[in-house]
Amino acid sequence: MSRSLAAVCLALLLAPPALAEPQALPEPARPKQLLLISFDGAHDNALWEKSRDIARRSGAHFTYFLSCTTLIPREKAKGYKAPGMKAGRSNIGFAPTVEDVAIRLDHVWNARQEGHEIANHACGHFDGKDWSKDDWLSEFHTFRDVVTQAWKANGLADREPDGWAAFARTGIRGFRAPYLSAPDSLVAAEKAFGFAYDASLVTKGPLPPGEDGSLLRFGLPLIPEGPQSRNIIGMDYNLFVRHSAGLDNPSQSQEFEARTYAAFKAAFDKQYEGERIPLQLGFHFVEMNGGAYWRAMERLVTDVCHRADVACVSYSQAIDLLAKQPTSPRS
Repeated sequence: MSRSLAAVCLALLLAPPALAEPQALPEPARPKQLLLISFDGAHDNALWEKSRDIARRSGAHFTYFLSCTTLIPREKAKGYKAPGMKAGRSNIGFAPTVEDVAIRLDHVWNARQEGHEIANHACGHFDGKDWSKDDWLSEFHTFRDVVTQAWKANGLADREPDGWAAFARTGIRGFRAPYLSAPDSLVAAEKAFGFAYDASLVTKGPLPPGEDGSLLRFGLPLIPEGPQSRNIIGMDYNLFVRHSAGLDNPSQSQEFEARTYAAFKAAFDKQYEGERIPLQLGFHFVEMNGGAYWRAMERLVTDVCHRADVACVSYSQAIDLLAKQPTSPRS
């Protein structure tokens, strides 16, 4: 081998290896956008039917915060006593008849079978801001007893579904306080009672649930609404008060629907295109202002819930999904 050829071979052997072209790392998969729709009270049987129909068409799952006096007929009202109140008192009344209760019980059970969640909204819808921990625990136990015994107490034992008692004792995982009134005594009682989550907070914007010991705490967010984009709680009643001072004005129902849908969709899009923090919106079993807010809700879930990267879920389903997202933000 010539000296020149040997020198070339030696140079090649000693040369550093060529660097490979850097490969772009794949973008991490984004979590699904979660949308949580809930209903407080869950009393009107026509709206039970309507909400379940909306869910079937949109692929959504809802959370129903049930008030237990809707499972007690008026003739048996004296059997309920809230902390510090006379027996038979309720801010939302009682069921008119046993047959009305029976229809509602069927809705509760069928909704659960369809993947919806039944949660606790206390019984008589009183403001518990001054209640003690023991007062709250008393109301929780009353709720559990009323739900557990609802079929038998109304002479409907032969219609009670298999599994109802187990559902009533262990299948109700969350609570929302009437009027969103959540003193420290409530939190202490929720932990003692074994609730997995509370949904009584209001937050400055969409936030993931915060951890308070054994309890996850969700909050309805403030969202921009209206021509001036003023913040408002993402709940139908608050919109009702803003739009018409809490007085029904069906003549402007279409306008109120349009404003509400625009606010809901903008709040959704901000998270969908951004951090993908779960968005929570709350409703009641009352069609205020000619149904404007329910129509806006139906438009939203119809528009977004069928998307592959969106999940319209109950609170319990959201907890399970968030637990599988170790990099998801936490408050």
